[in-house]
Amino acid sequence: MRTKTLKKNKVNVVTLGCAKNLFDSEVMMAQLKGNGYEVDHESEQEDASIVIINTCGFIENAKQESIDTILQFAEAKKDGRVDRLMVTGCLSERYKPELQKEIPEVDAYFGTRELPRLLKTLKADYKKELVGERLLTTPAHYAYFKISEGCNRPCAFCAIPLMRGKHVSTPIEQLVENAKSLAAKGTRELILIAQDLTFYGLDLYRKRNLAELLDRLCDVEGIDWIRLHYAYPSGFPMDVLDVMKRQPKVCNYLDMPLQHISDSMLKAMRRGITAKKTNDLVDAIRQKIPDIALRTTLISGFPGETEADHEAMLRWVESYRFDRLGIFPYSHEENTSAFAMEDDVPEFVKQERAEAVMEIQSGISWDQNQRKVGETLQVLVDKVDGDRFVGRTEFDSPEVDNEVLLPSGTYARIGDFIPVKITSAEHYDLFGTPVA
Repeated sequence: MRTKTLKKNKVNVVTLGCAKNLFDSEVMMAQLKGNGYEVDHESEQEDASIVIINTCGFIENAKQESIDTILQFAEAKKDGRVDRLMVTGCLSERYKPELQKEIPEVDAYFGTRELPRLLKTLKADYKKELVGERLLTTPAHYAYFKISEGCNRPCAFCAIPLMRGKHVSTPIEQLVENAKSLAAKGTRELILIAQDLTFYGLDLYRKRNLAELLDRLCDVEGIDWIRLHYAYPSGFPMDVLDVMKRQPKVCNYLDMPLQHISDSMLKAMRRGITAKKTNDLVDAIRQKIPDIALRTTLISGFPGETEADHEAMLRWVESYRFDRLGIFPYSHEENTSAFAMEDDVPEFVKQERAEAVMEIQSGISWDQNQRKVGETLQVLVDKVDGDRFVGRTEFDSPEVDNEVLLPSGTYARIGDFIPVKITSAEHYDLFGTPVA
């Protein structure tokens, strides 16, 4: 039963999944606001008459979270707490017919490239003059910055090309204008995202052009940090490291998902790289940028993974000592090439193997953080948590990496850079005192 009056022209946007989805929600929200709608992101007010859920469909856990969220708001609609419910994003792109049949309470389903149609359903226009405009859901001083859409890579486990299509780069000129717009509103850090950053430019400029893009973005006044996420190892453009070394605005940080180190697994995953080439690349990156923070992601329990493959991964993680590392148990996704393989590693074994990797990584993180004690690092203040200000170094991305906790009573402003002397450290947190 409806307990409060819903605002007819108010939309609550709910985002699930990765930063690329968050970026898409921010673009959608700017378009809605430009059409006169009041827009909130994941509002707790429960007074919006319209809810739009931007879903994730990448792996089983993410799909289930998206379905559970849709069902939650479908119940709210039945109870009169929502008038209209719409679903967009990756899950909707991938499973629209099934969703329409199973959850008919949803008024309309849209794919990943159907923003104009979604707006039209709400009697709104897609405003070309708002291209590049977003309503940030992050704090104003940092923003995720998508430089391309889709992916051309043939990875056996990945459903992204099914949901996002082929790789399409955004032109440099447009990205520079977008960066200037963000800087004018107080953004100081750009976190570059794409399904594959290193493929950038091949479709537009007939060459990998990430290095030139970085140089151009460094010229934008007001932007102080530029961070690189989701670089593919095969065909990695080494000139990006030259820019990183030359341009102080480009953080000494690289997120490069490597997925595995066993040659048999890399071949089965269709990664286009060998263990030796992987190690040679990591060695070359570290030689060029000695203090770089390398983040990677791995997969445990891919079809055919043996105990020997797993042991090889453990030895490699222990030996190569990545600064940041995450690992996901393999998810058997239909319509991927790996779906034709037998999903022969039991779920509990996938989980055990993932936990074994993370146990090693926990020790590495502890050691790496202890080495920072006594150093003075530049910290970007992100937020207030209780009575503490919390920030990050250039070696840390928001949400997924280390945080720097400042003592209670510290005076700071969110969005400021301040020098901080690290006084102690835990596995995933640093503690420090601002230096006058």
